[in-house]
Amino acid sequence: MTKAEVQQVKLRFGIIGNNDVLLRDIDIAMQVAPTDLSVLITGESGVGKESFPQIIHQFSRRKHGQYIAVNCGAIPEGTIDSELFGHEKGAFTGAISERKGYFGEANGGTIFLDEVGELPLSTQARLLRVLESGEFIKVGSSKVEKTDVRIVAATNVNLTQAIADGRFREDLYYRLNTVPIQVPPLRERGEDVVLLFRKFASDFAEKYHMPAIQLTDDARQLLQSYSWPGNVRQLKNITEQISIIETNREINAAILRNYLPQNNVQRLPALSSGKEGKGFESEREILYQVLFDMRRDVTELKKLVNEIMTERGTAGGASALSSQPYYTSPSQLMPASPVDSNVPTIIHQTTQAVSPVRHQSPMDDDMEEYVEETMSLEEAEKEMIRKALDRHHGKRKDTAQELNISERTLYRKIKTYGLD
Repeated sequence: MTKAEVQQVKLRFGIIGNNDVLLRDIDIAMQVAPTDLSVLITGESGVGKESFPQIIHQFSRRKHGQYIAVNCGAIPEGTIDSELFGHEKGAFTGAISERKGYFGEANGGTIFLDEVGELPLSTQARLLRVLESGEFIKVGSSKVEKTDVRIVAATNVNLTQAIADGRFREDLYYRLNTVPIQVPPLRERGEDVVLLFRKFASDFAEKYHMPAIQLTDDARQLLQSYSWPGNVRQLKNITEQISIIETNREINAAILRNYLPQNNVQRLPALSSGKEGKGFESEREILYQVLFDMRRDVTELKKLVNEIMTERGTAGGASALSSQPYYTSPSQLMPASPVDSNVPTIIHQTTQAVSPVRHQSPMDDDMEEYVEETMSLEEAEKEMIRKALDRHHGKRKDTAQELNISERTLYRKIKTYGLD
């Protein structure tokens, strides 16, 4: 592809930027479009993966056929097979009529499966059959049907890790990943950040009938140095906020900094593992790890206090300890006045799951009366989801984005915990 052809594609599909990796991705999409090869688009949430399946479809022989985009993460697990493959009348409660399904509707066209990593294993098996033979069976039917559909999939999940965890089929991965396209995160696109900001500022100026905001040199530097965990979606959101709120249309670094989160990644600690590709499917493991770490800290603290009291004498040490008031805050596990300067103060940021350490009987020789009470993992998870829903006034899409989970997973959790 020539640079002129790539530039035309960018203009047609509203793609902003001159990053080499991004231009290479566009070139790959153009080259693979005339074929029927499956394409897997990977990249972080908010990088703009949805543009590439449209390019592939519009430059393919299927461009006059149906193009259907399906967000696999937003469809409840119990209905996703029906949505994709259709169902017969009476196949399940509520199936009052026959449904064709997306694979039937898109015959001769293209289906874009966004968040394909969220598909249940049973649905993955059905999808694999379509990829291999073009055959599928409606829910509640025994009749094999055929479809001629080009599949383009996208995910922000690390599928290699998902395969290792048993959450994604390896054979399906290789079928989908015939041609891979890796979309770069915004933090790796250099000056594209400034170009995108300028484009968004211009769009919002037109939308709200006001002058476009401009960046000073120091603001441009800050814009490029920020890590943008939410990628292009986050940049667009912040640009809109500044466009509406700021009366001064020249934005310097001090003003811009007020709109950038202090912590680059704003996620609940119990839902973020700190490892790429570790999603909400492993939140139970993460909660366990948090609780185990906190238990270990308390255990070490008990041993340390016990050693100090043993050195000073059990009676005198117990008397000294019992005379100290205890905080009621679960974030502080030490007396108000430490027994000894060598005793560390342990402060945890994730304390909702652990209640304050209690000293019931300081006269006990073995000091084993420190007892921490942990709420169940289900209760902790339920409380985090409830608070997130409250913050977003029940808007599930915004809540799912904050918790870094799919809408389908959130829907299931809400049903499970009765948070409707």
